[in-house]
Amino acid sequence: MGRHFDGQMLGSIELFCRTAELKSFTAAAAQAGVTQAAVSRSISRLEGRLGVQLFVRSTRSVRLTERGQAYYEQCRQALGQLIDAERELTGHQAVVAGLIRMSLPTSYGHLRVLPLLAEFRRTYPQVRLEVQLTNRSADLVAEGIDLAVRARNPPDSGLVSRKLEDAELVVVGSPAYLKRHGTPANPTDLKQHECIQFERPLTGQVIPWALNVNGECIDVNTAGSLCITDDVLGLSTAARSGIGLAQTYRFIVEEDLKNGTLVEVMREFGGASRPFNILYPPHQHMPQRVRLLVEFLVNKLRDRN
Repeated sequence: MGRHFDGQMLGSIELFCRTAELKSFTAAAAQAGVTQAAVSRSISRLEGRLGVQLFVRSTRSVRLTERGQAYYEQCRQALGQLIDAERELTGHQAVVAGLIRMSLPTSYGHLRVLPLLAEFRRTYPQVRLEVQLTNRSADLVAEGIDLAVRARNPPDSGLVSRKLEDAELVVVGSPAYLKRHGTPANPTDLKQHECIQFERPLTGQVIPWALNVNGECIDVNTAGSLCITDDVLGLSTAARSGIGLAQTYRFIVEEDLKNGTLVEVMREFGGASRPFNILYPPHQHMPQRVRLLVEFLVNKLRDRN
Protein backbone atom coordinates (compact mmCIF):
# COMPACT_ATOMS: atom_id res chain seq x y z
CA MET A 1 0.00 0.00 0.00
CA GLY A 2 1.36 3.40 -0.97
CA ARG A 3 1.98 6.19 1.51
CA HIS A 4 -0.92 8.59 1.98
CA PHE A 5 1.00 11.15 4.07
CA ASP A 6 4.64 12.14 4.14
CA GLY A 7 6.44 13.79 7.05
CA GLN A 8 5.97 17.24 5.59
CA MET A 9 2.21 16.80 5.28
CA LEU A 10 1.88 15.54 8.85
CA GLY A 11 3.87 18.56 9.99
CA SER A 12 1.49 20.81 8.06
CA ILE A 13 -1.48 19.21 9.80
CA GLU A 14 0.14 19.81 13.21
CA LEU A 15 0.77 23.47 12.37
CA PHE A 16 -2.79 23.79 11.06
CA CYS A 17 -4.20 22.49 14.36
CA ARG A 18 -1.93 24.76 16.37
CA THR A 19 -3.00 27.79 14.33
CA ALA A 20 -6.66 26.85 14.71
CA GLU A 21 -6.31 26.61 18.49
CA LEU A 22 -4.30 29.81 18.92
CA LYS A 23 -6.19 31.74 16.19
CA SER A 24 -2.93 33.29 15.09
CA PHE A 25 -0.20 32.45 12.56
CA THR A 26 2.30 34.42 14.65
CA ALA A 27 1.46 32.64 17.91
CA ALA A 28 1.51 29.24 16.21
CA ALA A 29 4.92 29.98 14.71
CA ALA A 30 6.32 31.10 18.06
CA GLN A 31 5.02 28.02 19.85
CA ALA A 32 6.33 25.68 17.15
CA GLY A 33 9.70 27.41 16.93
CA VAL A 34 9.40 28.25 13.22
CA THR A 35 8.86 31.42 11.22
CA GLN A 36 5.45 32.87 10.46
CA ALA A 37 6.23 32.40 6.76
CA ALA A 38 6.81 28.67 7.36
CA VAL A 39 3.40 28.37 9.00
CA SER A 40 1.75 30.26 6.13
CA ARG A 41 3.43 28.00 3.55
CA SER A 42 2.34 24.88 5.43
CA ILE A 43 -1.28 26.02 5.57
CA SER A 44 -1.24 26.97 1.90
CA ARG A 45 0.23 23.57 1.03
CA LEU A 46 -2.52 21.86 3.00
CA GLU A 47 -5.25 23.97 1.38
CA GLY A 48 -3.81 23.16 -2.04
CA ARG A 49 -3.86 19.45 -1.31
CA LEU A 50 -7.44 19.53 -0.05
CA GLY A 51 -8.74 22.03 -2.56
CA VAL A 52 -10.56 24.01 0.14
CA GLN A 53 -9.95 27.21 2.08
CA LEU A 54 -9.29 26.40 5.73
CA PHE A 55 -8.94 29.89 7.20
CA VAL A 56 -10.42 33.33 6.65
CA ARG A 57 -7.48 35.70 6.98
CA SER A 58 -7.49 39.39 7.81
CA THR A 59 -4.85 41.86 8.94
CA ARG A 60 -5.94 41.44 12.56
CA SER A 61 -7.16 37.89 12.94
CA VAL A 62 -7.47 34.44 11.47
CA ARG A 63 -10.46 32.14 11.87
CA LEU A 64 -11.52 28.78 10.54
CA THR A 65 -13.98 28.46 7.70
CA GLU A 66 -16.91 26.10 8.21
CA ARG A 67 -15.10 23.34 6.31
CA GLY A 68 -11.87 24.21 8.09
CA GLN A 69 -13.60 23.76 11.44
CA ALA A 70 -14.86 20.31 10.45
CA TYR A 71 -11.39 19.32 9.24
CA TYR A 72 -9.80 20.63 12.44
CA GLU A 73 -12.08 18.53 14.66
CA GLN A 74 -11.08 15.35 12.82
CA CYS A 75 -7.36 16.22 12.73
CA ARG A 76 -7.31 17.13 16.43
CA GLN A 77 -8.73 13.77 17.43
CA ALA A 78 -6.43 11.87 15.09
CA LEU A 79 -3.30 13.67 16.31
CA GLY A 80 -4.33 13.12 19.92
CA GLN A 81 -4.62 9.38 19.31
CA LEU A 82 -1.20 9.29 17.63
CA ILE A 83 0.40 11.14 20.55
CA ASP A 84 -1.24 8.85 23.11
CA ALA A 85 -0.18 5.75 21.17
CA GLU A 86 3.43 6.96 21.05
CA ARG A 87 3.50 7.77 24.75
CA GLU A 88 2.07 4.39 25.65
CA LEU A 89 4.68 2.56 23.57
CA THR A 90 7.60 4.61 24.82
CA GLY A 91 6.57 4.55 28.47
CA HIS A 92 5.94 8.29 28.70
CA GLN A 93 2.26 7.99 29.42
CA ALA A 94 2.83 9.67 32.80
CA VAL A 95 3.13 12.98 30.94
CA VAL A 96 -0.51 13.85 30.33
CA ALA A 97 -0.97 16.78 27.98
CA GLY A 98 -3.25 18.20 25.33
CA LEU A 99 -6.63 19.89 24.95
CA ILE A 100 -9.92 18.61 26.40
CA ARG A 101 -13.13 20.20 25.14
CA MET A 102 -16.19 19.78 27.34
CA SER A 103 -19.81 20.94 27.31
CA LEU A 104 -21.58 21.60 30.62
CA PRO A 105 -25.08 22.79 31.60
CA THR A 106 -24.88 26.28 33.06
CA SER A 107 -25.98 25.54 36.63
CA TYR A 108 -24.15 22.23 36.96
CA GLY A 109 -21.06 23.69 35.35
CA HIS A 110 -20.90 26.72 37.64
CA LEU A 111 -21.67 24.95 40.90
CA ARG A 112 -20.44 21.38 40.52
CA VAL A 113 -17.81 20.91 37.82
CA LEU A 114 -15.86 24.17 37.46
CA PRO A 115 -14.91 24.26 41.19
CA LEU A 116 -13.22 20.86 40.74
CA LEU A 117 -11.10 21.67 37.70
CA ALA A 118 -8.35 23.51 39.60
CA GLU A 119 -7.49 20.28 41.42
CA PHE A 120 -7.40 18.34 38.15
CA ARG A 121 -5.11 20.96 36.60
CA ARG A 122 -2.76 20.84 39.58
CA THR A 123 -2.37 17.12 38.99
CA TYR A 124 -2.07 17.45 35.21
CA PRO A 125 -0.68 20.95 34.52
CA GLN A 126 -0.01 20.28 30.84
CA VAL A 127 -3.69 19.61 30.10
CA ARG A 128 -5.64 22.52 28.63
CA LEU A 129 -9.40 22.75 29.16
CA GLU A 130 -11.97 24.40 26.92
CA VAL A 131 -15.35 24.57 28.67
CA GLN A 132 -18.59 25.33 26.84
CA LEU A 133 -21.32 26.41 29.28
CA THR A 134 -24.63 25.83 27.55
CA ASN A 135 -27.96 24.13 28.01
CA ARG A 136 -28.01 23.26 24.32
CA SER A 137 -27.43 19.59 23.54
CA ALA A 138 -24.24 19.83 21.53
CA ASP A 139 -23.39 17.24 18.88
CA LEU A 140 -20.22 15.85 20.43
CA VAL A 141 -18.89 14.14 17.31
CA ALA A 142 -19.72 16.91 14.83
CA GLU A 143 -18.41 19.67 17.13
CA GLY A 144 -15.30 17.83 18.29
CA ILE A 145 -16.32 17.84 21.96
CA ASP A 146 -14.61 15.22 24.11
CA LEU A 147 -17.23 14.95 26.83
CA ALA A 148 -20.48 16.52 28.01
CA VAL A 149 -22.56 16.54 31.16
CA ARG A 150 -26.32 16.33 30.79
CA ALA A 151 -29.28 16.13 33.16
CA ARG A 152 -31.74 13.24 33.08
CA ASN A 153 -31.22 9.88 31.44
CA PRO A 154 -29.80 10.44 27.95
CA PRO A 155 -31.57 9.12 24.86
CA ASP A 156 -30.04 6.22 22.97
CA SER A 157 -27.51 8.30 21.05
CA GLY A 158 -24.66 5.83 20.72
CA LEU A 159 -22.68 7.81 23.31
CA VAL A 160 -21.13 6.22 26.37
CA SER A 161 -22.94 7.35 29.56
CA ARG A 162 -21.60 7.31 33.15
CA LYS A 163 -23.70 8.55 36.06
CA LEU A 164 -22.17 11.37 38.09
CA GLU A 165 -24.87 11.70 40.74
CA ASP A 166 -28.57 11.78 41.52
CA ALA A 167 -29.16 15.44 42.33
CA GLU A 168 -31.83 15.99 44.99
CA LEU A 169 -34.74 18.32 44.27
CA VAL A 170 -36.23 20.72 46.84
CA VAL A 171 -39.21 23.07 46.92
CA VAL A 172 -38.30 26.51 48.21
CA GLY A 173 -39.78 29.94 48.77
CA SER A 174 -38.61 33.22 50.23
CA PRO A 175 -39.57 34.17 53.81
CA ALA A 176 -41.47 37.17 52.43
CA TYR A 177 -43.53 35.03 50.04
CA LEU A 178 -44.37 32.47 52.75
CA LYS A 179 -45.39 35.24 55.16
CA ARG A 180 -47.81 36.67 52.57
CA HIS A 181 -49.22 33.41 51.19
CA GLY A 182 -48.63 30.78 53.86
CA THR A 183 -46.65 27.54 53.74
CA PRO A 184 -47.99 24.61 51.69
CA ALA A 185 -48.31 21.40 53.70
CA ASN A 186 -48.98 18.91 50.88
CA PRO A 187 -49.12 18.67 47.05
CA THR A 188 -52.82 19.66 47.00
CA ASP A 189 -51.95 22.99 48.66
CA LEU A 190 -49.77 23.90 45.69
CA LYS A 191 -52.93 24.71 43.71
CA GLN A 192 -53.32 27.79 45.92
CA HIS A 193 -49.77 28.99 45.30
CA GLU A 194 -47.80 30.76 42.61
CA CYS A 195 -45.44 28.05 41.37
CA ILE A 196 -42.59 29.19 39.13
CA GLN A 197 -42.52 27.07 35.98
CA PHE A 198 -39.54 25.77 34.02
CA GLU A 199 -39.79 24.93 30.34
CA ARG A 200 -37.61 22.21 28.90
CA PRO A 201 -35.61 23.87 26.08
CA LEU A 202 -35.62 20.89 23.71
CA THR A 203 -39.36 20.13 23.85
CA GLY A 204 -40.94 23.39 24.96
CA GLN A 205 -42.85 21.44 27.61
CA VAL A 206 -43.22 22.65 31.19
CA ILE A 207 -41.53 20.25 33.60
CA PRO A 208 -43.82 18.90 36.36
CA TRP A 209 -42.57 18.89 39.93
CA ALA A 210 -41.27 15.57 41.28
CA LEU A 211 -42.55 14.74 44.78
CA ASN A 212 -42.53 11.65 46.99
CA VAL A 213 -46.06 10.64 47.94
CA ASN A 214 -46.60 7.49 50.02
CA GLY A 215 -43.11 6.28 49.16
CA GLU A 216 -43.58 6.76 45.42
CA CYS A 217 -42.07 9.49 43.26
CA ILE A 218 -44.83 11.12 41.24
CA ASP A 219 -45.07 14.05 38.83
CA VAL A 220 -47.22 16.92 40.05
CA ASN A 221 -48.43 19.57 37.60
CA THR A 222 -48.30 23.07 39.06
CA ALA A 223 -49.31 26.48 37.74
CA GLY A 224 -47.85 29.96 37.86
CA SER A 225 -47.62 33.23 35.94
CA LEU A 226 -43.82 33.10 35.54
CA CYS A 227 -42.08 30.57 33.32
CA ILE A 228 -38.29 30.27 33.09
CA THR A 229 -36.69 28.67 30.07
CA ASP A 230 -33.17 27.41 29.35
CA ASP A 231 -31.35 28.40 32.57
CA VAL A 232 -32.29 26.57 35.79
CA LEU A 233 -30.51 29.24 37.87
CA GLY A 234 -33.43 31.54 37.03
CA LEU A 235 -35.72 29.50 39.30
CA SER A 236 -33.80 30.29 42.48
CA THR A 237 -33.26 33.91 41.45
CA ALA A 238 -37.00 34.37 40.93
CA ALA A 239 -37.90 32.54 44.15
CA ARG A 240 -35.47 34.74 46.08
CA SER A 241 -37.36 37.81 44.86
CA GLY A 242 -40.56 36.55 46.49
CA ILE A 243 -42.59 35.98 43.33
CA GLY A 244 -43.47 32.38 44.14
CA LEU A 245 -42.36 28.85 45.05
CA ALA A 246 -39.85 26.92 42.95
CA GLN A 247 -38.56 23.39 42.69
CA THR A 248 -34.85 23.26 41.96
CA TYR A 249 -31.73 21.28 42.79
CA ARG A 250 -30.52 21.37 46.38
CA PHE A 251 -26.94 22.08 45.25
CA ILE A 252 -28.14 25.33 43.66
CA VAL A 253 -29.80 26.69 46.82
CA GLU A 254 -27.56 25.24 49.55
CA GLU A 255 -26.21 28.66 50.55
CA ASP A 256 -29.67 30.26 50.41
CA LEU A 257 -31.03 27.59 52.76
CA LYS A 258 -28.12 28.10 55.16
CA ASN A 259 -28.47 31.87 55.35
CA GLY A 260 -32.27 31.93 55.30
CA THR A 261 -32.70 33.70 51.97
CA LEU A 262 -34.85 30.74 50.93
CA VAL A 263 -36.79 28.25 53.04
CA GLU A 264 -37.39 24.60 52.16
CA VAL A 265 -41.07 23.58 52.31
CA MET A 266 -42.91 20.24 52.14
CA ARG A 267 -39.87 18.29 53.37
CA GLU A 268 -41.94 15.18 54.01
CA PHE A 269 -42.63 15.02 50.27
CA GLY A 270 -38.99 15.63 49.32
CA GLY A 271 -36.19 13.29 48.36
CA ALA A 272 -36.93 13.09 44.64
CA SER A 273 -33.91 13.47 42.39
CA ARG A 274 -32.78 13.60 38.78
CA PRO A 275 -29.60 12.03 37.41
CA PHE A 276 -26.67 13.89 35.92
CA ASN A 277 -24.57 11.89 33.47
CA ILE A 278 -21.25 12.35 31.74
CA LEU A 279 -21.36 11.45 28.05
CA TYR A 280 -18.57 10.86 25.56
CA PRO A 281 -18.20 9.24 22.15
CA PRO A 282 -17.14 5.59 22.15
CA HIS A 283 -13.40 5.40 21.43
CA GLN A 284 -11.35 2.32 20.87
CA HIS A 285 -8.39 4.45 21.94
CA MET A 286 -9.74 7.20 24.19
CA PRO A 287 -7.07 9.86 24.85
CA GLN A 288 -5.62 9.29 28.28
CA ARG A 289 -6.27 12.89 29.35
CA VAL A 290 -10.00 12.49 28.61
CA ARG A 291 -10.19 9.14 30.39
CA LEU A 292 -8.48 10.61 33.46
CA LEU A 293 -10.86 13.58 33.58
CA VAL A 294 -13.90 11.30 33.28
CA GLU A 295 -12.69 9.14 36.18
CA PHE A 296 -11.78 12.23 38.22
CA LEU A 297 -15.27 13.75 37.85
CA VAL A 298 -17.08 10.46 38.46
CA ASN A 299 -15.13 9.86 41.67
CA LYS A 300 -15.34 13.42 42.98
CA LEU A 301 -19.05 13.88 42.37
CA ARG A 302 -19.94 10.40 43.58
CA ASP A 303 -18.06 11.11 46.84
CA ARG A 304 -20.14 14.24 47.45
CA ASN A 305 -23.32 12.23 47.82
